[in-house]
Amino acid sequence: MAVRGIANGALAALLAAHGAIMAAAPAGAQEGAPPQPPGQGSAPASSPASAPATGASEPVTRAGYFYIGGRYQKLGDKTVMVGQMFVQSRAPVRITQPYPVVMVHGLAQTGVNFLATADGRPGWVQRFVEKGYRVYVVDQVGRGRSGTNPEVYGPYDRLGTRSLEKTYTAPEVYDLFPQAKLHTRWPGGAGVQGNPGFDQFFASQVPFLANGQQTEELVDPALVALLEKIGPAILITHGQSALFGWAVSDARPDLVKAHVTVEPNGPPFFDVQFRGGKEFWEKSGDGRARAYGLTRMPLTFDPPVKAPEDLAVVQQAKAADGHIRCWLQADPARTLPNLAKVPAVVVTAEASFHATYDDCTVAFLAQAGARPDVIRLADQGLRGNGHMMMLEANSDAVADALAAWLASRVK
Repeated sequence: MAVRGIANGALAALLAAHGAIMAAAPAGAQEGAPPQPPGQGSAPASSPASAPATGASEPVTRAGYFYIGGRYQKLGDKTVMVGQMFVQSRAPVRITQPYPVVMVHGLAQTGVNFLATADGRPGWVQRFVEKGYRVYVVDQVGRGRSGTNPEVYGPYDRLGTRSLEKTYTAPEVYDLFPQAKLHTRWPGGAGVQGNPGFDQFFASQVPFLANGQQTEELVDPALVALLEKIGPAILITHGQSALFGWAVSDARPDLVKAHVTVEPNGPPFFDVQFRGGKEFWEKSGDGRARAYGLTRMPLTFDPPVKAPEDLAVVQQAKAADGHIRCWLQADPARTLPNLAKVPAVVVTAEASFHATYDDCTVAFLAQAGARPDVIRLADQGLRGNGHMMMLEANSDAVADALAAWLASRVK
């Protein structure tokens, strides 16, 4: 299949292959074709048609969509499209922030995670629009509104209710890691089958590509193409999508004004699984889950890395209570000069499984010279959140914490 087995260094070739054949339609057809973004020229003016009506109780927002990337491919006697990514947009009538926000969902999810909460309240998109941002929300290539096609992309997988309950919505019920019992923020009580919020959340789950590296090979260039279209932007990634955020920040640090990585895919190098008890975790498999520490696809190290084996890995001898023992680079550590150019923050909830290992991601980045900021929600009085914090009872307050960091770091 044409999209599989791409060798190291193939990102540039993929970008070329994902040509602009899916340029957005004229603004009159699809509002998603953006005007010149703020910071790249004058801000889009409010037209009489888009201004709030006299006496309106709420300001009118502008919404639309477009597709980025994509190329035609023969599939038997049919011609199909490969690699296109769905992008949904929403903006206030008057944009006051200099850079747009791009929100990228995680494993088994789609962009609907950011549109509303599990119990029907407005989501992070609305919250950031109210703060004056134009917001773009994507569905990963090969998933959701971007289109699923096993004939093109190969095997798919999906998560069942038990997997989601254990780690995403009801960790307090299963108690598989030390922080699990602190989880209190899922709307309507424990997020298990029968809870209306969980049922709505589970209805939104979709199949995802079984091949993790292939996912990166497809999404990385599509996100770069999006930023090349809209101009410099802020990335907000969640879980799995941190893989793409690191890759795009590495490939085009000039286009990423900041990377807010909410509970990034990790820990560096290896996956772990949770089993409860005193020895609550173990390494999952012998092979490296992320060959380059943060990603499966190559990053720009200094000195250069020609193959994953060039990165020597050591494991910490000890860890703080409730944390795993991190895998880091052996000394002398190679640096990540491009990631060091992008302001980044790692956001971790109090009651998430990520509370056991996000500090490893922070340590890996600091070791490589990137030195991200850290937001531990509990330190800001936001207690009891799990991994799906954008859907939980205090989702607005969490969004406000991210926006406050952006206000202090993005100029």
